[in-house]
Amino acid sequence: MKFRSWMGGIAVVAFCTAGSAFAAVDASRVGRGIDYEENQVPVGIDVRGGFGNFTGNSGDRTKGGPLLGITADAQPWPSVGVEAGYEGQRLPIDDGRVGDGEAMWRHNVGLLAKAGPPLLKAKLFPYVGAGVGLSYLNASEGAEGLYDNDFIGEVPLAAGVDYRFTKNVFAGARATYRALIGTSFANDATPAGDTTGGLLNFNLTVGGAF
Repeated sequence: MKFRSWMGGIAVVAFCTAGSAFAAVDASRVGRGIDYEENQVPVGIDVRGGFGNFTGNSGDRTKGGPLLGITADAQPWPSVGVEAGYEGQRLPIDDGRVGDGEAMWRHNVGLLAKAGPPLLKAKLFPYVGAGVGLSYLNASEGAEGLYDNDFIGEVPLAAGVDYRFTKNVFAGARATYRALIGTSFANDATPAGDTTGGLLNFNLTVGGAF
């Protein structure tokens, strides 16, 4: 089950990255059509790693877990950026009714717009962001029956900072809270039969522009 879960995630990465790359190219073309030069619309790719967990009674049933993601970025204006990407996360289940080592595997695709003032000669970019996303939660085999596979809508709200070391290399840090829509993966595991809460993650990124 874990192998299939990661294979599904890899397939989503390939799809999302390809689509994001085409979107970034289209954004550059549109920018040129409204008198923006190509070098004013930098696009790039970053990888990110981090840690987080659910809140509410969802967080009572899981422990914090690691995440890994890949994102395509575009900066159409100096103070505005957009990104699209994939994020995978393993959230261990904290429930004595299932065996050790069981988890919810989260696969997410999302879009985020971010805005903030460029500082230090456009090297430092603090920002806030908001977007939309969709996650698929896959219960590991030993947890099935009490925990369910689930599609969840997400509204991510982010705050972070990026630093550009050179024209083509940047790194950053971010905190993201996701309001979740349609959460039901732990309905059978909670006394009230209602899964509640959001998702709070922290991550570091490193990437390159081209």
